[in-house]
Amino acid sequence: MKINWLMVLPLALTTAFFGIAGWQLANNSDDLSAGVDTTALPSAQQGNAAPPLDLVALGDTPLLTRDALEGEELIVLNFFASWCPPCRAEHPTLTDLAEAGVPLYGVNYRDREGQALGFLEELGNPYDLIGADPSAVNGRDWGVIAMPETFFINADGIVVLHFRGPIVRRSLENQVRPALAELGYSLPDIPDLSDIETN
Repeated sequence: MKINWLMVLPLALTTAFFGIAGWQLANNSDDLSAGVDTTALPSAQQGNAAPPLDLVALGDTPLLTRDALEGEELIVLNFFASWCPPCRAEHPTLTDLAEAGVPLYGVNYRDREGQALGFLEELGNPYDLIGADPSAVNGRDWGVIAMPETFFINADGIVVLHFRGPIVRRSLENQVRPALAELGYSLPDIPDLSDIETN
């Protein structure tokens, strides 16, 4: 019986595709289990001066301006939205960092004011300063592509680290702290989850 290679080719390509995908998944599993995002995209902002900020007020909250991004030892600027489930997941960790003394500023991204204020009323407002970016103009300037995204900015207004994804305890300990330590920065300790649960 003569084999028609044109009939076999789709099967061979499909098998090769799934083989490569499986190999990649197996190689990434150790990193993923440690909380490392191996699919992270490089940031155009990291290592550069923080871009401009032209935000509008979000209710009665103190308005964040570009001038506030310089002068502190290390500032955390977090882009978030009420419609973003990972933003809800990271909120307790951001709150713990703010309570530990980290200057935390927020940019509410492509959100409705009432929903954004409801989000903060429900979960608490950990941000020292906050502003809204309803048309995503600022997000575009900062290279934001998904929610949440967080920028760590030094006293000179330089973005030293750009983190895409939620900063939950695992990513804080396994990704953010080590990356900042390599650059000579640190964040204060926050309570262990076990301490919170037993108190």
